[in-house]
Amino acid sequence: MYQVKILTHFAAAHGLRNFQGKCEALHGHNWKVEVTVSGTELDKAGMLIDFAALKKYTGQVMEELDHTHLNELVPFAEISPSSENIARFIYDNLEGMLAQEKVKLVRVDCWESDNSRASYLGPA
Repeated sequence: MYQVKILTHFAAAHGLRNFQGKCEALHGHNWKVEVTVSGTELDKAGMLIDFAALKKYTGQVMEELDHTHLNELVPFAEISPSSENIARFIYDNLEGMLAQEKVKLVRVDCWESDNSRASYLGPA
């Protein structure tokens, strides 16, 4: 089994819903996003997936989030734009894009700071 991981980022504002504390107020983060895929077959070049291809797919998902007020986006109209829900949003959108590749999306890690991370590993 092989794994490939890329790291990217986006900047956005949000306020947590149904939360009592400072993070309920509008504030922003420079999120770091890690995407991990796995597979058993390498291509003729000896790669599981080209890093550039994985970055391209991920970038297409990130475009919807970057430099926005997340609470105003349709995916977060009903749910709080927490790091957990952001990780799931990225996972759900990226999973379909990767269907044409010979890889399985393993996890999406969403870091809102250097020491705070939420992960989504797909449905149980």
